[in-house]
Amino acid sequence: MESKGKSRGKKESNFVVQGSILAIASILVRIIGIAYRIPMINIIGDEGMGYYGTAFNVYNIALLLSSYSLPLAVSKMVSARLANKQYRNAERIFRAALGYATVVGAITAAVIWFGADFFASEIFYMPYASFALKTLAPTVWIMAYLGVFRGYFQGRGTMVPTAFSQIFEQIVNAIVSVLAGGYLFNEALKVEILKNEVGTGYSNAWGAAGGTIGTGSGAFTALVFLLILFAAYRKTSRRQIMKDRSGSLESYGEITRILFFTVAPVIISSAIYNVNSVIDNGLLAFNFASLGREAQFAADWGVYTGKYHLLINVPMAVSNALSSSLIPSVSRAVAAGDVKQVRSKVAVAVRFSMLIAIPSTIGLTVLAGPINNLLFSGDNALAIQMTLYGSIAVVFYSLSTVTNAILQGIDKMHMPIIHALIALVLHIGALEVMALVFDLGIYSMVYANIVFAVIMCFLNHRAIRKTIGYRQEIKKTILIPTISAAIMGVCTFGVYKLLYAVIKSNAISTILSIVAAVAVYGILLIKLKCLDETELRQMPGGTRLLGIFRKLRLM
Repeated sequence: MESKGKSRGKKESNFVVQGSILAIASILVRIIGIAYRIPMINIIGDEGMGYYGTAFNVYNIALLLSSYSLPLAVSKMVSARLANKQYRNAERIFRAALGYATVVGAITAAVIWFGADFFASEIFYMPYASFALKTLAPTVWIMAYLGVFRGYFQGRGTMVPTAFSQIFEQIVNAIVSVLAGGYLFNEALKVEILKNEVGTGYSNAWGAAGGTIGTGSGAFTALVFLLILFAAYRKTSRRQIMKDRSGSLESYGEITRILFFTVAPVIISSAIYNVNSVIDNGLLAFNFASLGREAQFAADWGVYTGKYHLLINVPMAVSNALSSSLIPSVSRAVAAGDVKQVRSKVAVAVRFSMLIAIPSTIGLTVLAGPINNLLFSGDNALAIQMTLYGSIAVVFYSLSTVTNAILQGIDKMHMPIIHALIALVLHIGALEVMALVFDLGIYSMVYANIVFAVIMCFLNHRAIRKTIGYRQEIKKTILIPTISAAIMGVCTFGVYKLLYAVIKSNAISTILSIVAAVAVYGILLIKLKCLDETELRQMPGGTRLLGIFRKLRLM
């Protein structure tokens, strides 16, 4: 009994370590992804980012159909066979998945390549977006294979190949995107100057295409990395296959059928979220054209996707990665039938999300101008206004993402799908009313997305409460963080104004104001006893953070 307990403990410890590795890699990847967009925006401009964002909306749907769910499906099927020592079946699953990736990846890539002009001109009213779409087409195929290899290694119980491949992918993506984007933009600009056609958007479009070339380069680098690891691991897997005495051999037809029905629910669930941005893009482009503002749309959409969305994604990335890393422990508590523990884990996940989202919203609001002017060159008036009016989206999107993960963790996979469908319909209605009736232009997109997130939060919270009897704790999750963030906001604004009056440098004043904000908010949370040691230890890296707080005599 004792040895079994130790074995379970080791498995639990390994599970936590592997989950933490992937969570840390996810945060790094998001930060790199956000960081390289800043020079990209400054090179290709708002209009170029409009083409870039539009191409990626189509690309994300294609990715969803071809490879998004493959790591999950392959890892689940491979790990189940390996648990029963069915090594030959695990190998067959890998080969069947490669076949699936070949067929689906090729078809999806072909649709994007040959349909690029149609999508760009007829749906999004941006003919020049076809350049970026065509350069993304091969990447879809590469990503399909990448998904299979990542799933294979995850099924064998290691997240390290996936984590490192994601980091390598994003680093190469960042470097090539900026270099290729800058090079193609400048070359196309020379053509514009020769033809006396400066300002037509041609150079911006080629700059966007350079950015998408970086995406493909990153994906290819990650695939090569995983192929090298796979080749190194091949001898071990072959020895296991030779020792297979299970006597069970599944047909490729049966494996493909299981693979499809494992992939399908994930595709349906994720499609709603991804199709949302495509519908928004197409609808708003049509609305702008109907109002005679077709030429304005690309630049406005570029500000929305390239500046506003980029800024709100920073805190959301950290918040969601930290809180989502706690979700596996929710699943384990559900499996053990410990409802009290489930409620406790849910409370911690929601609290960590809000502890980051609430002050981020306040910070983005009070420093909307300084942050935008620090990161982006040119006229940032529109981006600043979007940030001021739309920063509250950080709170609701963070909460909706976490509650989605919680519902999945408590085996209510269908709930987020139903809720997203309801929210999507109401969101589209709100978008159309704000765009066509109130003539809010690009701001209708900002407000309609907040509507979507608010509805998701409400529906998800109601479902969680009904399922596990969970009631949201208000004081430590919402009240204290909000009060602390408000005080932080006042201090931050004052510090910025004082520093700028003295040194006249926006960059230095903004950076020091953010440092002051973090310090003030953290001290207030600790002094108001919003975080205790037990909860802090449950957060990835929390033990180390606790040690720092103790050295500073804050805890």
